[in-house]
Amino acid sequence: MNLAELVRILIILLLIATGVALLSRRLRIPYVTGLVLAGLPITELLSRRIGLDPSLVLNLFLPILIFEAGINTDVSRLRSTFKPIALLAGPGAVLSSAIIAVLLKFGLGLTWIPALFVGVILANTDTVSMIAVFKEIPVPSRLSTIVEGETLFNDAAALVSFNLILQVYSTGSLTLLEGIQQLLFIALGGCLVGLVLGYLSIPVFARLDDPLSSLLLTVAVALGTFQVGQSLGVSGAVAVVIAGLIFGNFGISGNTSASSRITLLSFWEYASFTVNTFIFLLIGVEINLITLWRTLPAILLAVLAYQVGRVLTVYPLLAGIRWIDRPIPLRWQHLLFFGNIKGSLSMALALSLPTTLPGREVLIALVFGSVLVSLVGQGLSLPWVVKRLKLSKFSEVQQQVEELQAHLITGKAAQDELDSLLKSGVLPKAVYEEMRSAYQVRVAGAEKTLREFYNRRPEEFDTTSGEHTKLDAIRRRLLLAEKAALNETMRKRILSEEIVQARIQTIDEQLLRLEDD
Repeated sequence: MNLAELVRILIILLLIATGVALLSRRLRIPYVTGLVLAGLPITELLSRRIGLDPSLVLNLFLPILIFEAGINTDVSRLRSTFKPIALLAGPGAVLSSAIIAVLLKFGLGLTWIPALFVGVILANTDTVSMIAVFKEIPVPSRLSTIVEGETLFNDAAALVSFNLILQVYSTGSLTLLEGIQQLLFIALGGCLVGLVLGYLSIPVFARLDDPLSSLLLTVAVALGTFQVGQSLGVSGAVAVVIAGLIFGNFGISGNTSASSRITLLSFWEYASFTVNTFIFLLIGVEINLITLWRTLPAILLAVLAYQVGRVLTVYPLLAGIRWIDRPIPLRWQHLLFFGNIKGSLSMALALSLPTTLPGREVLIALVFGSVLVSLVGQGLSLPWVVKRLKLSKFSEVQQQVEELQAHLITGKAAQDELDSLLKSGVLPKAVYEEMRSAYQVRVAGAEKTLREFYNRRPEEFDTTSGEHTKLDAIRRRLLLAEKAALNETMRKRILSEEIVQARIQTIDEQLLRLEDD
């Protein structure tokens, strides 16, 4: 394919994506589902067939998506929901893969290796559709964090498991002990690579005053971390996750100028949106409807298998979470089950199956069909499910509170920027004081009204409005800050362990009594 033809194809895809964006908003359907449906007839419009290149997805698209998710993930929120995320993305993914593999082996008569490959591929979740729905219908932030955190680490877990099965297929054997050793080496090695490269990039980033140069560095970190991890034989996906978390939480700090942060985050938001647009369009292009129809019974069995795997994973694991963490409400578990949507990584892994694998084409058709059914069936009905479960607590009062918080946050941020400009000599003091006083009026007004809200007695709160939950979210942050301070005093031997542990136990009990945010 020459360059001119490639440009023409890109123009066609961009125009189709624009049309889908307009239609999906009017028809109120998820954008990614619309892209897949639009991609189905695209092949007829093009002079030659195009489709998903697994190497392109794994080496370019996947690091971009994971890094963007990492830099936008708040480590403090991730830490507060780490236990359910770890259960779902770790043991949950393994258990779900095993259940799917067993059902497909006996239901379709597959041998173990192909069944395990498909099990790992279909156990992977893609929550782009869910996050898109969350932007339109606000849900508790803890639930949103669990969904985002699971998909962040689930992608890495799927790649690690896929590579282990690939090794078994290539070498012919792998003992349980060797498997555990290999898994730990790949996962922990990926963490180490991500930590090293993430922290090494921070001082370089701090010395770059130009936002565009900073942007180039982040692209190099995202793509380079993945390649370094892969070349060292560890998980590149895990490495990118860790590097993204470190860079987003410690690199893009208050020392970075506001313009640089906006440029950086806007670029990565656009990059993620563009990558998802092309991936889901190409998913539609890659699916052959004739082959899909021929393998429809097997596809429906595969869909049933991954749903059974999800049911037997989500509900038992999260039912036991109450013994180690705050319980997960049953309605949240229903959404985590129903939001088990498949996406781009599942298709990329299917295309990466060894060419020597018996029945490879049938397995690819099986995965592609399952992805299509998932994106269309679950994707279209997801907004209705979220509303039906009554997960949104967004009231007019809460909207007023958040508008006041927005005034407070923006006013404080502008005052901090003014302080910086005065200190650097850009502004004369007279102009600084005049501009700062204008912001101070806004801040004082917002603070006064918010104080009136927060001083209301608990019985005056409407329990369905989310006001009380908002206060609990603030109290939780304060308690977590107390807990962190106590741990620091114990580490520095300021207080005895007995005193600290007793106080921490009291704080944990208070945390468990707070409502979910």
